[in-house]
Amino acid sequence: MIRHLVLFKLNDGVGRDESRVVAGARAFEELGGLIPELTSWECGWNVTDRPIAYDFAINSSVADAADLKTYLEHPAHQAAAGQWREFATWVIADYPF
Repeated sequence: MIRHLVLFKLNDGVGRDESRVVAGARAFEELGGLIPELTSWECGWNVTDRPIAYDFAINSSVADAADLKTYLEHPAHQAAAGQWREFATWVIADYPF
């Protein structure tokens, strides 16, 4: 199994309540049900106001590297990630568990 973690930081001046951010979060919330290779899917907004905290997180898993590749190349993933490129930066970690 591979865990796929993504932490998003909204760009300066971008708020969670902006329509494009709301649409981006919705796209990720729906993504878990669209890609069969995902064996688990969680995402959500950070609830603390610590200065080092990121704003939005995805915690997901797949069976193996082939399934991770399929997920990353899936059109629904590409579309969702494309929305976030307009208003956020992110860090990713993929590790076996």
